[in-house]
Amino acid sequence: MKKIVLITGGAGFIGTHLSNALLMCNYRVRVLDSLIEQVHGDGTRPRPPDPRVEFIQADIRDAEAVAGALDDVDSVVHLAAEVGVGQSMYAVERYVSVNDCGTAALFQQLIDRPVRRVVVASSMSIYGEGLYRAADGRIVQDAVRKARRAGEPWDPVDEQGHPLVPVPTPEWKTPSLASVYALTKHVQERLTLTLSPVYGMEGVALRLWNVYGPGQALSNPYTGVLAIFASRLHNGRPPMIFEDGEQRRDFVHVEDVAEAFVLALEHPRAPGNVYNVGSGQNWSVREVAEILARAMGKPHLEPEIIAQARTGDIRHCIADIGKIRRELGFAPRRDFAEGVAELAAWVTEQQATDRVTEARRELEARGLVA
Repeated sequence: MKKIVLITGGAGFIGTHLSNALLMCNYRVRVLDSLIEQVHGDGTRPRPPDPRVEFIQADIRDAEAVAGALDDVDSVVHLAAEVGVGQSMYAVERYVSVNDCGTAALFQQLIDRPVRRVVVASSMSIYGEGLYRAADGRIVQDAVRKARRAGEPWDPVDEQGHPLVPVPTPEWKTPSLASVYALTKHVQERLTLTLSPVYGMEGVALRLWNVYGPGQALSNPYTGVLAIFASRLHNGRPPMIFEDGEQRRDFVHVEDVAEAFVLALEHPRAPGNVYNVGSGQNWSVREVAEILARAMGKPHLEPEIIAQARTGDIRHCIADIGKIRRELGFAPRRDFAEGVAELAAWVTEQQATDRVTEARRELEARGLVA
């Protein structure tokens, strides 16, 4: 009999691609998802389901539903979570409840229904600022940005006021939890790695960088930055960029992320480990906005630079993916330019409500933009 993998939050962007990847590897797939409005619109399933995927509509905190979903399951991929740094800073109870209490509820059921392996989706956000190098060559892993005054640099600086240079961030960097979202992802990660071995299971955590590709929730203003930019451009508006647009990120295609989850489920070296999942490359947010605008045939819509920072945001965080390459054989395959072109072609066939201005007003009203 084929092994069953339960994907919590599996009707979303990453979960849908992961389902396809698992089916291609001859797994049976079961999905538990609550279909929240912010991600799925009116609460209906976002696209016709693959008939091979068993679907259960339920909240991750629903003990009875989770218990039933675990019947005959070999492994669990735990994706169910509220996502968004900015929103997490005011929807505190909601984020903590879904992300942390939801993970606790899952493990409460796993105690009596243990599976072989649990892989949890963590986040690069737990690092806070990434790793930096000082002018004298020192590696700095506790960089902190102070409140910025007009004319001062956006980048963190050393004791002498010299800018710190961002370098790839490895898994050994000490977490610096700068947002409620980061706090909740860290708790999800630690619950998985702490409880799994106690009850005879194997736990793995994947710290995801900025995932992009077709299937993103274009009307969710707290989703990935490429989807937010695509929604603006699709509606004839320029991408809106906080700070000066020079903050650097790693963007990884969703198909590469799905492959990382399959490796984490199968590889004998994975249990007990944390792995960064990125592309190993990085771009400035301004560059990304300009690349996407060209791909969507709207290069005239130049980015709108806000020159304000959001509470909880970090300046730079670049992925060091050496560990997952060495230990699991992970090799990102999707070229960024080709991936953006694919995303742009998909977006042209979608409907997207631009809620970015509305989201910005929410943050400003709470004093979370300065």
